[in-house]
Amino acid sequence: MIRMTKKYLEFKDKLKKSKIAIIGLGVSNLPLLDYLYNLNCDVTIFSDKKIEVNLDKYDYPVYEDGLSKLINFDIIFRSPGCLPTRKEIVEEIQRGAYVTTEVEEVIRLTPSKVIGITGSDGKTTTTTLTDLVLKSSGYKTFLGGNIGVPLFTKLEEMTENDIVVLELSSFQLMGMRVSPQISVITNITPNHLDKHKDMDEYVQSKCNIFKYDGDVLVLNQDNNITKDLKSDREIRYFSRNQKTNSFYTINGLIYHGDKVILDSKDLNIRGVHNFENICACLAATYDLIDMGKAIEAIKSFRGVEHRLEFVREINHVKWYNDSVSSSPTRTIAGLNAYQERIVLIAGGYDKNLDYTPLGKPILEHVSKLILFGSTKDKIYQAVNQAKTNENIEIYVCNTLEEVVNKAREVAKEGEIVLFSPASASFDMFKNFADRGIKFKDLVMKIK
Repeated sequence: MIRMTKKYLEFKDKLKKSKIAIIGLGVSNLPLLDYLYNLNCDVTIFSDKKIEVNLDKYDYPVYEDGLSKLINFDIIFRSPGCLPTRKEIVEEIQRGAYVTTEVEEVIRLTPSKVIGITGSDGKTTTTTLTDLVLKSSGYKTFLGGNIGVPLFTKLEEMTENDIVVLELSSFQLMGMRVSPQISVITNITPNHLDKHKDMDEYVQSKCNIFKYDGDVLVLNQDNNITKDLKSDREIRYFSRNQKTNSFYTINGLIYHGDKVILDSKDLNIRGVHNFENICACLAATYDLIDMGKAIEAIKSFRGVEHRLEFVREINHVKWYNDSVSSSPTRTIAGLNAYQERIVLIAGGYDKNLDYTPLGKPILEHVSKLILFGSTKDKIYQAVNQAKTNENIEIYVCNTLEEVVNKAREVAKEGEIVLFSPASASFDMFKNFADRGIKFKDLVMKIK
């Protein structure tokens, strides 16, 4: 029999007595809505846009025109896309409302140990690897946050022997008042500056992952921001080029102390950034796992969809889908993962990022550059500014179908085609997964 925590039972009772607002009905809030409905709670639903889900069975008030009627609620569950700095939410907090998210309550109420992972790049792969190595050592895990499934409705299944593994975005961490016991920051580079007020707000949101009580903090020793972060926790560093107090990788070998534990030749995933992700994962878990079983699990890992994902080979040209790369730093990591010359497809929605650092890596690795989307001019300018006397062919297209056809036309035997946009997807697609699926569909249709 699973014993529920006192905190969980008290919160469940509080929900039954409260006037509750749910803002946004994305992946995380839909199961929560069912949960509250089954408790017969008093719920009102808010959204900035038309809700596509059928809500007839709930018979709850629904406002699809913003938050103007968000007044005098006791508990507000916000979606990650609705920041706690929004004026209407701030006013409700001042009136006494408790503002939270589904994932914050999981961290606060679970009896299980929680490992939380954030970062501008690499957090999904690191989270997936962490879940994998824990399972290989026999743990029952709950994978959630930005990936997996919403976990609030799983709280009654969790025990003190289980481990919750969470990928956490800056939007989920913003305003959070509780932290995981084990926290990982893979790196911090400029990102989401179209949503955050400034870079400082973005950094502070990331730092909420270790701001409150916890035991371990895993940090990237090579990153200019994370290497200088301070905490009372035990800090374990990882690196791609220098020895650390934990795990590090040099010249394709992964070390723990002075001992080599893995050779990248034995891995299915490519790129030094993925070796970093392995180091971060092991730094977070090494005192919880059977290292031998963990290493075998890592060797079997074939990567996460949309992250340097091999699609197919056509006439000795390999095609890769890296749709998750929504910033210049992600695309630079992808370019560095290959020895072959690259036909790069890039461009998309503009998050107000600086594309200047992308110019030199493109000139070093790319033979043909195919651009589309809102950021095409920024990327074009970055390459031109970095040019000395390099010869690179640049093409501009309007649609993804045109892009794929052009890549098919210009790619030469022995090259690879890499779809790594360095930009968000929202100018043409629902999200990066939708973009990646459409890319793969087009590549699979090539005859």
